[in-house]
Amino acid sequence: MKEVVMYSTPWCPYCIRARNLLQSKGVPFSDIDVSGQPQLRQEMQNRAGAHTVPQIWIGDTHVGGCDELYTLERAGKLDGMLNTDKS
Repeated sequence: MKEVVMYSTPWCPYCIRARNLLQSKGVPFSDIDVSGQPQLRQEMQNRAGAHTVPQIWIGDTHVGGCDELYTLERAGKLDGMLNTDKS
């Protein structure tokens, strides 16, 4: 399974929804809390080109936010992205 990284805040409803989806699928992920952490928020902005949370990566692919994650799930593409090896 590819590494999943999400930049988020604990109280953001979109972050909570994204977390819930990943957890319901049994996907391990790194959840980087950017609240009160300007250096982490800047890191997220530099990587994503966006300032809103969540920002989610599957492997090297920037998925975007919660809406994009759910769009992939509804389209049946999320599992393939999670399980595709780089080899």
